[in-house]
Amino acid sequence: MKKIIAIVGMPGAGKTEAAEHLATKGIPFVRFGEITDEGVKALGLPLTQKNERMFREKLRQELGMAAYALKMKPKIDEFLKDHKVIVLDGLYSWEEYVFLKKEFPSLILVNIFAEPPIRYERLSKRSIRPVSHQDARDRDILELEKLNKGGPIAIADYTVENNTDNISELHNKIDSLLLRLGLRLNDLP
Repeated sequence: MKKIIAIVGMPGAGKTEAAEHLATKGIPFVRFGEITDEGVKALGLPLTQKNERMFREKLRQELGMAAYALKMKPKIDEFLKDHKVIVLDGLYSWEEYVFLKKEFPSLILVNIFAEPPIRYERLSKRSIRPVSHQDARDRDILELEKLNKGGPIAIADYTVENNTDNISELHNKIDSLLLRLGLRLNDLP
C-alpha cells in the first residue's frame, strides 16, 4: 500500500529537517512552499516574507483554505506512480488535511514538536530570513488563527519531539518512526 507522510508542526519545529532527512533515505518530498516561491517569482517580485504572505493570502482567497492541497494533488499523484512512500512538507490548514485524507486515505500526519522558546531561538538564528522572538510568536498566532493550522497538529497520528539541537537525535527518531510504520529503510523507495 502506498503511504503519504505529511509533516506538520509550528515554525522552527524541524519539519523541513525531518523531510530532508527522509529524502536522504530515498523518499521524495513534495514541498507545498514551492507553490509560493513559483507564484511570487511569476509576479516578478523578490522572495520576501511580505510578498510570500501576499501570494498565500491571494491564493487562498481564490481557491479556499485547501488551495495548496488542491494545487499539489497532481504532483502527489505523479510521485505515487513511482514511489511506495512520499513525504509532504508544508500541509498547514485543516481544510488541506480533510481534502488530502479524502483523496489519500493512507495519509499519515506526523507532528514535529518543539517548545516555543526553542523554536523562536532557532528562527532567530536561521541564515535565511531570520525573525525576532516576538515576530515568531506573532507568526504562531497568525498561523493558528488565520491558517487553521492547529487542527492537523492536534489530530496528528504521531508526534516526534525535537527540543534539542542534536540533529542526529531527530534523525534517529524519524528512523524509529519509519520502523513503527512498517517501513524498512532497505525497502525504500
